[in-house]
Amino acid sequence: MHNQKSAKLSNICIVIPYFGKWPLWMPYYWETCRYNSTVNWLFYTDCGRPSNCPANVKVIDITYDSYCKLISKKFSITFSPINPYKLCDIKPLLGHLHEEELIGYDFWAFGDVDVVYGDLRAYFDEERLSTKDIFSTLARRVSGHLCLIRNTQDMRLAYQKVNNWQELITNNEHVAFDEKAYSKVYLRHKNSPKWVRSVAAIFDPWLQRAEFVEAFSTPNAKLNWVDGTKKFPNKWLWKMGRLTNDIDGDKIFPYFHFMVWKSLWTQESFSSQATNAENEIKSFTITVDGFR
Repeated sequence: MHNQKSAKLSNICIVIPYFGKWPLWMPYYWETCRYNSTVNWLFYTDCGRPSNCPANVKVIDITYDSYCKLISKKFSITFSPINPYKLCDIKPLLGHLHEEELIGYDFWAFGDVDVVYGDLRAYFDEERLSTKDIFSTLARRVSGHLCLIRNTQDMRLAYQKVNNWQELITNNEHVAFDEKAYSKVYLRHKNSPKWVRSVAAIFDPWLQRAEFVEAFSTPNAKLNWVDGTKKFPNKWLWKMGRLTNDIDGDKIFPYFHFMVWKSLWTQESFSSQATNAENEIKSFTITVDGFR
């Protein structure tokens, strides 16, 4: 866990709307939140407050229909998608949508729940946070699984720089607004020749405010791993806030996004300890076979 006695820490709140049913791995997820005690989470959900909920996680009970109406009213649009997965598209709007709840925070963030967190403060340290206004853990686009944004008016409204944002948000289909259209606010020249990108890095004020650094949070996907090969970790270990794997030594990973492995898991992929919420989980491993 991060040493709270160091210099004043920036206040961070990760905002996640989630509807339906909590995934089976959530007892592990909550523990990785608990050990990031200087970071806050704000959930809007109809899944109910988890038993043994960490003190730094706030759960707002709201129906999916009511949440959609909240979005419609705030942005003067009609937002009523059948599939809650569409909520992924509103991630860059969450800072504006929940600006009242975020008063007093230096940074807000959006993210996913198919992750386990390491020591977030070790990665997003104060020196790093002082340099930019948006922090993506991907090198070439905004990272939907976790992205930190400075809590200022212009950054809360940055999504409005996407010309047809209302059209994209009200489209009932998921259009990956966060990782595609919103990314272009900062990476307007992503697919241009290298010399154009070099010039943009000097003169584009929005790109200057952004950090796009590959944190290697999503193994087994298209991207090569830390060493440039397709040799990915076979096992991840979380122990009292510290996240490591079987091949990368002491490298700091802010989180592990198990997007690729989760499709292979069943009820048997989760040990019974996790289903007993009274058990405090101090360490666990994650492999292609699940959590242990």
